[in-house]
Amino acid sequence: MKATPTEQKELLRLQAIDTRVQQLTHLLANLPEDKTLAALASKSEDVRRRLIGAVGELDDAKLELTRLESDVAVVEARIARDNERVQHTASVKDIQALESELLALRKRQGDLEEIELNVMERVEDKEAVVAEIESERAVLADEASVTTQERDRSKAAHEGTRAELARDREAVSAGIPEDLRELYEKRRTLNGGVGAALMQARTCMGCNMSLTGSDLETVRTAPTDEVLFCPDCGRILVRTEESGI
Repeated sequence: MKATPTEQKELLRLQAIDTRVQQLTHLLANLPEDKTLAALASKSEDVRRRLIGAVGELDDAKLELTRLESDVAVVEARIARDNERVQHTASVKDIQALESELLALRKRQGDLEEIELNVMERVEDKEAVVAEIESERAVLADEASVTTQERDRSKAAHEGTRAELARDREAVSAGIPEDLRELYEKRRTLNGGVGAALMQARTCMGCNMSLTGSDLETVRTAPTDEVLFCPDCGRILVRTEESGI
């Protein structure tokens, strides 16, 4: 295939754009903020599970406290009723029975109130644990929000650059003959996104292999408008004043 040296050099411009686009595409697929968000999501899920457990324990403690408060209220009502009966009976036997019952009720009241205090302390402890976990969750949510904003700004900037490169590529591609452009695209597909490489100091910059012997002689003696290929990697080999031949 024939192509002027200028047209071949345009392949290097096109390749530079394609390489940059490829880099940006990889970068967009692997934004560091996305990795941070994934780690935060994992932490948030762990916190969510802990919070569910802590809230469950708090609810159980509150339920126990409610039952105790109800039991204490029942005992207090019974004490009040017996005290009222003591005031309105003249029977010594009844009074003795009521006072015996009151003694037992007051002991029961004291026992319940002691248990109630212990449960109240446990409720307070559980509330503190829940509050601490909720605070931790809020911190993670704030961090995720900030990271998301940073990710979106970074993504928008990279996508803007990629759009500019797409416009540049269209302009450069328009100046390259169709057959040469198609050849470049085929070689680029076969060679990991690199279809054309500069020959610099007798070395193919696509595979970093130096040309020697008959390979170098073939390149040296080929007409300047002849499209050549690297004998090692098969990429289009673009000769310039840097080629060292």
